[in-house]
Amino acid sequence: MSSSVDPIAAVSQRVDAFLTSQRVLAADLGAEAQLFVEAGARALSGGKGLRGRFCLAGWRAVAEAGGPAATPDDAVVTAAAALEIFQAAALVHDDIIDNSDTRRGRPAAHRALEQQHREAGWIGDAAAFGRSGAILLGDLLVAWSDDLFEEALAATPADRAADARARYATMRREVTIGQFLDIAEESAYLTESDDRHAERALRIASLKSARYSIQHPLAIGAALAGADAAQQVALEGFGHPVGIAFQLRDDVLGVFGDESRTGKPSGDDLREGKRTVLVAYAREALAPSARRIMDELIGDAELDADQIASLQRTIVDTGALERVEQLIADSAHRADRALSGARLGNAAVGELRDLARAATVRVT
Repeated sequence: MSSSVDPIAAVSQRVDAFLTSQRVLAADLGAEAQLFVEAGARALSGGKGLRGRFCLAGWRAVAEAGGPAATPDDAVVTAAAALEIFQAAALVHDDIIDNSDTRRGRPAAHRALEQQHREAGWIGDAAAFGRSGAILLGDLLVAWSDDLFEEALAATPADRAADARARYATMRREVTIGQFLDIAEESAYLTESDDRHAERALRIASLKSARYSIQHPLAIGAALAGADAAQQVALEGFGHPVGIAFQLRDDVLGVFGDESRTGKPSGDDLREGKRTVLVAYAREALAPSARRIMDELIGDAELDADQIASLQRTIVDTGALERVEQLIADSAHRADRALSGARLGNAAVGELRDLARAATVRVT
């Protein structure tokens, strides 16, 4: 990668170049195949680029340890691009699971495919086509991510490539299990004692967000730079608590977020029945009768604005929001301590701290 190119811009350019190659491959496969590839391109537009940023930061933290500033090489830029494509796949599938109509202020992938079915005048159930097409679209994006990641590893020394590949595989397994636990909890929570709900919600947050979004991208970037065991331990000690704080902030925004900034309706997590730490803390503080009312409301897709406002007040009045905000602050502090004294590049450590603030103190 040229030293004059911003690394994040380089990741975006790498994704664009890959999309161009996929368009060429689809050109002779017919209009429907081209429609499918363009749906993949739409799924990759927008977003924060969080996983790619942490992958590059992990690489820099190791590459710059005891040395001058380093420019990310093509291998880590390509790996970061692969992580962004994998995230797009996860979001496409997530929107089907949650029956979400929008993503980043635009129609979710299954809704966009549904609309294309109608506009084309095709026969059959447009909504079913949209869901089926989006499941396959998520699978295509996973395949694209694998293709790019293997490209990155082909340009990497064998020992580093093996380490990065193993970490990427672990990330994929864990986030998939975490997603399943998330949907299972919406049905299983009543079979567990109330005092275990927060613990179970944190387990889900760890698998589907903390490790996936931050800890593993950091570790993959570090592996590509040749990190030793001590460096990986320090980055893990930083990445996991930042990831927990990131997910907890996401939970807060899922209940209290501004739709004009988040791209999703305020209170959407309540309509979807998400059993988050925020909800668990609120339930702990309620009398049994009030807890039953809360349980009856959460997960109702038809909740109106007044009902959402009532649930929001309950979460605030029980002290649940304050407890989650404190947990976010404690997690961020623990992450910051993990970097103290670590054999990592000083400038990169500063960047990691900036990324941690951006991930945990945000409104989108």
